[in-house]
Amino acid sequence: MSNINLIIEERAASIGKFMVGRLLPFRQKRMVGPFIYIDHMGPVKLNERENFDVLPHPHIGLSTLTFLFEGSIMHRDTLGNAVEIKPGAVNWMTAGKGIVHSERTPEYLRHSDKTMHGLQIWVALPKELEQMNPEFYHIDANQIPEWKEGPLQFKLIAGSAFGRKSAVPVHSKLFMIEIKNSSRQSVNIGHELYGEAGLYILEGSIESDGNRYEPKQLLVAKESTLCEFIIEANSTIYIFGGEPFAEERFIDWNFVASDITLIEKAKQKWMAQEFDKIKGDEIEFVPYPNLNKK
Repeated sequence: MSNINLIIEERAASIGKFMVGRLLPFRQKRMVGPFIYIDHMGPVKLNERENFDVLPHPHIGLSTLTFLFEGSIMHRDTLGNAVEIKPGAVNWMTAGKGIVHSERTPEYLRHSDKTMHGLQIWVALPKELEQMNPEFYHIDANQIPEWKEGPLQFKLIAGSAFGRKSAVPVHSKLFMIEIKNSSRQSVNIGHELYGEAGLYILEGSIESDGNRYEPKQLLVAKESTLCEFIIEANSTIYIFGGEPFAEERFIDWNFVASDITLIEKAKQKWMAQEFDKIKGDEIEFVPYPNLNKK
């Protein structure tokens, strides 16, 4: 991008027994458009005695977007959904006024070697929808718009851009775009973007204004309409963002809201174990981590 305002490096963070690379929130940039939280999971190899197990935990005021590059996760929630997600598909869960979910290695893979690699993303809800009823949607890989422009391969994972619209039922004006390529190429897509924009390099590199940027970096643009750069051969990048909200968002553990009192109520409700239970995953849960405010 010809107007890079901030470079955010992945920072190691723990989600239970699993380490991730955290990109958002960042002290100098809490959100990019409505995107408030981004974790890069893996790549990590797990043996027959190791499994990915994120125990039941609650959310309010946001939508979660799970997108895998490798591996498989079984999602369960208090709406009764039990859905396996595989690479290229999207799990889109809107917490609204409250939901509990777990994410685990599927039973048929628990005693074999496996790999886990993907993105876990939170998108804040508009103020008027923060207390909506929770929802869950699974979007298969073949429902995600994809197209080619010369050596560039595009996917519109979520939102609207390029005159296209993803099947992911988002609640605000946003975009999440994958770009892959086979040869070095100039890219200029600023005219397709709006609001704020960030670019995450998964593999390969990009060049902007004579500077080279490599994996595990999130580049935040000063202005999304000036999104222009050179992408090196065999690279994979993700561009995401959209219209920012007028109100500040507060984040405490897994809770997001424009009103801190909503977070306090959810926190007390979870500590009292008054949220609904997940059918088939009722016993274990993640306790509220006292004084752990991001």
